[in-house]
Amino acid sequence: MGGVNVSTNVSGRAYRNMEMEPILNTEEMKGIQFGKLKKLIARLYEGKPFWRERMEKAGVRPGSIRTLKDFGRSIPVFDKNQRRKLTEDCGMDMSRVVDSTIGVPMENLVLMAATSGTTGEPTPYPMTRRDIEWLSENIARMHWRIGVRPGDRIVHAFGLSMWLAGVPYAQFSQRSGACVFPVGAEGGTERILKFISLFKANVLACTPSLAEHLITKAPEALGRGVGELGIKRLFCGGEPGAGIPEVRRNLETSYGARLSDHGAGFGISCDHPEYQGMHHVADDTVLCELVDPETYEPVRFEDGARGLPVFTTLEGEGFLWFRETIGDVCQVFTEPCPCGATGFRYKIIGRTDDMLKVKGIIVYPAAIDGVIAGFIPRVTGEFRIVLEEPPPRVVPPLKLRIECGEGVAAADLPGLAREIEEKMKNKLKVTPRVQWLAPGTLERSMNKTRFIEKAYGKK
Repeated sequence: MGGVNVSTNVSGRAYRNMEMEPILNTEEMKGIQFGKLKKLIARLYEGKPFWRERMEKAGVRPGSIRTLKDFGRSIPVFDKNQRRKLTEDCGMDMSRVVDSTIGVPMENLVLMAATSGTTGEPTPYPMTRRDIEWLSENIARMHWRIGVRPGDRIVHAFGLSMWLAGVPYAQFSQRSGACVFPVGAEGGTERILKFISLFKANVLACTPSLAEHLITKAPEALGRGVGELGIKRLFCGGEPGAGIPEVRRNLETSYGARLSDHGAGFGISCDHPEYQGMHHVADDTVLCELVDPETYEPVRFEDGARGLPVFTTLEGEGFLWFRETIGDVCQVFTEPCPCGATGFRYKIIGRTDDMLKVKGIIVYPAAIDGVIAGFIPRVTGEFRIVLEEPPPRVVPPLKLRIECGEGVAAADLPGLAREIEEKMKNKLKVTPRVQWLAPGTLERSMNKTRFIEKAYGKK
């Protein structure tokens, strides 16, 4: 099988969908969104008791919402706590939960995915055939922008077992015309690397931490580095990392490939030399608003604004978000990107679930990851935040367990710790206490890396 090259300038067409993508983030698009929104409100009010009850409690009826701003001021935000309460009210019967929250009868569903359920109850992602269509279109738009075309070969190494980015994304990715190899993170590093090598794959889709892990495993598994495998594009998401300059530099240099960041919605980063965030490619199918993370009051959607994204899937049936938040805190950019591509952009600041407060200063693990990654190769990049009581409050100092890099002398570790502490103090306004670990001490995750280590509640 001959090699193929990923290129971002193929076929002379800027976008996959030349009708919708050129008008992303415009007044014309807002009109399209509102037209679809009115139909969605009417459909849910007439056909789904759960959503009708929420609307009636908010004083909303079909026809009473006259603008997008009306919608944002009237319909309450649906968050993880409310979903958890609904699960409890349904007696932990996930079928009842799904039936309550989807926009169509249960028999219309053809595919189900879910989160990992780290809080005890997984969040379901039910899909109809129509959902698979519009979700596949959004993935295809992302792939087009990063140069994935028919003839390319994608090794899909996200966790397959129930993860949305697993089997569903492997299916969605076929819309681009590329050949997908659903190896999955469960296949293990050696299998992933061998499939890339044997089938001359040129696109790797996985978490940033797995892409980093493969760098260290390739010489052992294949006798050569990842830079010799012919990967031209890394499609990474599911956790922080792909937007962190130091991580990007390490991955792109090691693989000799361009890195694309995806996550927290329907966005993909561009190839501008300086990370510009992720371009939202789905205005016509997904309405995005911003709210205050604590009060849920609307935040003006303008360049530089920060808040909690709230999504409404305008064509959602089973895969339905109706002013729902998935917990990511973002900063949005509405001014044109230097790369020239359309779509408002967003950068992930952190997750509400992971928010920590140290002496009143809010800090997210993703920000800590960014600082520590800047010290590679003197550190491996692996670390854990040790919490001795439930978050978000942290009694100072913030305790970090960090792996030192291979070959770093023990005598040099106190000075390196001081450098990291000073960098965090200057950048994040928080001074940690560093405990050093030998390289390879911390467990590597094939899926999402868990930065938090709970030292409380242990007997």
